[in-house]
Amino acid sequence: MMKALYSGVSGMRSHQTKMDVIGNNIANVNTNGYKAQRTTFRDVYYQQIKNPTEPGNVGGVIRGGTNSGQVGYGAQVGSIDTMHTISGYSPTNRSTDIYINGEGYLTVQTSNGDTLYTRLGALGFDEAGNLVDVNGSSVMGWNVSGYTGTNYDPTYVGKAVPPAVSTVGPLTIKEFDNFKNITVNEDGTITGTTKEAMTTPGTVPKDTVVIIGQIAIANIPNNNALVLEGNSYYRAGNNTGNITYEEAGTQGTGGLVTYGLEMSNVDLANEFSDMIITQRGYQANTKIISVVDQMLEELVNLKR
Repeated sequence: MMKALYSGVSGMRSHQTKMDVIGNNIANVNTNGYKAQRTTFRDVYYQQIKNPTEPGNVGGVIRGGTNSGQVGYGAQVGSIDTMHTISGYSPTNRSTDIYINGEGYLTVQTSNGDTLYTRLGALGFDEAGNLVDVNGSSVMGWNVSGYTGTNYDPTYVGKAVPPAVSTVGPLTIKEFDNFKNITVNEDGTITGTTKEAMTTPGTVPKDTVVIIGQIAIANIPNNNALVLEGNSYYRAGNNTGNITYEEAGTQGTGGLVTYGLEMSNVDLANEFSDMIITQRGYQANTKIISVVDQMLEELVNLKR
């Protein structure tokens, strides 16, 4: 009888956790770049009441086999998974807002030097020409160290041609005040028009459109292993695989679309359905405790 009591308690705890996850999903239904979570349950432990036996023939008497008998001890949370499905495009009319149209993540470096990943592309430039996100973290990519040829082809710092491995750093636009009409393109390149002739990082005449940097997209083999950090950030886990940095739209990553952000992938209809199922599951487990309590009361009352 006490086993049923423990089973009811474990079921209540599990459904409480699931309701917490559902509540967090609904709270973030309009959070740009948010990825919904789901909860799964698993059984806990089984006590062996009866051991199985195999069929046999003893002294010419055929004996049939029997099955085991086991009593379970309830349920517990098996996993809380993040659903990394790609959501829709939400227009914002802001030129530095970007939507990743496919797989991949932006890479940022926080003020304490941590490298994190995000799908939230609400970006902007500070007065020093640093490309930063809404939290003030530096967006990672490839800086331009110079220009070659009559078309002013950029030379990047750390960028390599696959299969060579590229390295990234915080994006900082040199002589930022000397550029106008700064634009982020589909492949992650950032272009600007010079206001005056410049010599750093290369010699470029006035009113010339040049590439002044490129945003890198992190290609994460197993994004299910990413660890949630809050503030729309993820941290690489032990099982994420070898993370590489690619041009947007190459090596399986999505291209960039400006003037918009990624919407939350929370499905409200699904969340409300799960809420009803979870509520009823919780109620059923509380009923187990009530019934066991009544049975124990009857047992105690046998001796008056």
